[in-house]
Amino acid sequence: PLPLTNPPPQPPAGKPKKPGGKKWETDEDEWTGPARHAPPIGMESHRIEDDQILASSMLRHGLGAQRGRLNMQAGSNEDDFFDGAWCAEDDTRAHWIEVDTRRTTKFTGVITQGRDSQIHDDFVTAFYVGFSNDSQNWVMYSNGYEEMLFHGNVDKDTPVLTEFPEPVVARFIRMYPQIWNGSLCMRLEVLGCPLSTVSSYYSQQNEVTSTDNLDFRHHSYKDMRQLMKVVNEECPSITRIYNIGKSSRGLKIYAMEISDKPGEHELGEPEFRYTAGLHGNEVLGRELLLLLMQFLCKEYQDGNPRVRSLVTETRIHLVPSLNPDGYEIASQAGSELGNWALGHWNEEGYDIFENFPDLASVLWAAEERKWVPHRVPNHHIPIPEHYLAEDAHVAVEVRAILAWMEKTPFVLGANFHGGEKLVSYPYDMARPPREGEGEAAAGRSPDDYEDENLEAQETPDHAIFRWLAISYASAHLTMTETFRGGCHTQDMTNGMGIISGAKWHPRVGSLNDFSYLHTNCLELSVYLGCDKFPHASELQQEWENNKESLLTFMEQVHRGIKGVVTDQQGDPIANATIIVGGINHNMKTASSGDYWRILNPGEYRVVARAEGYNPSVKTCTVLYDIGATQCNFILSRSNWKRIREIMAMNGNRPIRRIPPGRPMTPQERMRLRQRMRQRMRLRQQISTTFAPWSQLPPTAATWETETYTELETVTELVTELVTEAEAGAWEVGTGTAQPLTTAETYTVNFGD
Repeated sequence: PLPLTNPPPQPPAGKPKKPGGKKWETDEDEWTGPARHAPPIGMESHRIEDDQILASSMLRHGLGAQRGRLNMQAGSNEDDFFDGAWCAEDDTRAHWIEVDTRRTTKFTGVITQGRDSQIHDDFVTAFYVGFSNDSQNWVMYSNGYEEMLFHGNVDKDTPVLTEFPEPVVARFIRMYPQIWNGSLCMRLEVLGCPLSTVSSYYSQQNEVTSTDNLDFRHHSYKDMRQLMKVVNEECPSITRIYNIGKSSRGLKIYAMEISDKPGEHELGEPEFRYTAGLHGNEVLGRELLLLLMQFLCKEYQDGNPRVRSLVTETRIHLVPSLNPDGYEIASQAGSELGNWALGHWNEEGYDIFENFPDLASVLWAAEERKWVPHRVPNHHIPIPEHYLAEDAHVAVEVRAILAWMEKTPFVLGANFHGGEKLVSYPYDMARPPREGEGEAAAGRSPDDYEDENLEAQETPDHAIFRWLAISYASAHLTMTETFRGGCHTQDMTNGMGIISGAKWHPRVGSLNDFSYLHTNCLELSVYLGCDKFPHASELQQEWENNKESLLTFMEQVHRGIKGVVTDQQGDPIANATIIVGGINHNMKTASSGDYWRILNPGEYRVVARAEGYNPSVKTCTVLYDIGATQCNFILSRSNWKRIREIMAMNGNRPIRRIPPGRPMTPQERMRLRQRMRQRMRLRQQISTTFAPWSQLPPTAATWETETYTELETVTELVTELVTEAEAGAWEVGTGTAQPLTTAETYTVNFGD
């Protein structure tokens, strides 16, 4: 028989010592609840691998032992290979599910959950627990007189913690379900502390203890605010705390700026952002950004050249909690005990990430009507008026984020999530079948439709987005490990750790799509791990997993081209359009005339345009080394104001050029008289009714041309022949003196 060993008596668990003295203050209730117990061994986070989980049987392949992880989510089709629990093949009480920790472990309890399903209501209500050191000889947990029956779940979704009265030291643990509702199905997590090293080379993971002296714990709203204040006091010359708005409950959404001149946009310095906590129960991103604040401050003070370069050349914005209301709800249950959705939405019930204007549908509808770019631009698409109405279904947090994005000319950003481990890039919305394709698509499955229309879902910057996504995933310690597979289904990334959002999880109105189509910012989503709310003991490991990725991704903001667009007097030109040949998506200059365009290495033909100016063309080369290529533009004033006056007097019809010296035919003379009469009428209307042309600038669509075609510049002389009699007629018709020139010649650039 297996000698079960109990650990020696431990002193009462008191409040842990606060690291750093008075710097890191905590609430009294921070150390109550699940945080006092042993950490999870890694069923939900997938640190326990599939071959460490065994079961006596399975109902079918999609309900095997590997599906018995806590918070495992079923696929869209529950009858496929990815269902939402482990289920035994029949209803006998001899079935079990077993976990091998591959090391000696002190087990303190288990967390059980029912089957994730929209159809079935399956969960275990009572079970036995057994332990072993060799997987052959098992000893059941007993109270000294008989085997102890533990109570389980009362529904299929809520996790239930079962603590053992006394911890047990062993290597293997088994669950023996005895009573259940519906079918015999369950999901679980095991709590325990490792007492020895891994006994199998298959589990040689990157288990590192961080050398960074940082505050590795979960932070409540009060703790987060206090930590940000401490960092600001430690590095006042490079940090600034501000808020971008308030949540539904009135909690401020705090942000920290890290720059050598905080509070000021420096000419030519790009703006970068990291955001987290859009879903309140996905907390790892929140803690990573708080750790990043501490790290950048300490390393800058220590003279780290890489960090100093980032801080002096980039304006960094870190927002750890965009949904503080949701976090407060999720944190009450604590790590492991909140279900998959608790705290996911904001107080009003909105999914903040998917509550942004759907501009992709606007763009695609305009493309089908061939309105792009003449009537609808391919960038900076306006927000629909109905979305901005006071009674629109828009979250308070989203309105604050929109105002923040409009105010700051961000270039690159990423938002952090949990529940999967990959990097997702736009488009997040799957493009519907085009006109004429509806009947052909009617008989296809969604998977067939997705595969056949994958190319239509790619953005014009698809190659650039892939580069950015790979820069984060490849620097991550575990994101590209191909043997792990996906958290809930098969690995959709083919081992690369990156995927288009539309191919993986299509959604409408995402932050990423809106940021790409309405601003200059390229935004991605980083899914940090299978466990949305990891235990505090795992934060050191997760920081080491992500630290290099966080720095590498920030450095990508300096890849591509940058510059300033000015006029001939050196004054900056705001809202000038930057067109890159071969990429059907333009950018605009900031209020100070500077711009940034992230590009992959290569040679590009770049055009700068602005209303009232002649365009300028340059060839810019992007190298593989980090550091944007400088491409400045100086634009000269155009004579479109006078040209449009002449065209209006001609009824906006093409002006025919009559070669000098050739006599006019009777038909031409008749048409000339008719034009003269029409000009008299139009001249009178313009002088009495219309505003001067200086007050009616052309629209942005007038000046933009399709960037995927070569820019053709055709120069033509437009000559307006004005006879003295006609000039006199104008004087009679308008009562104002006109210049008595016989000809006015203008250069017209039809590329404009």
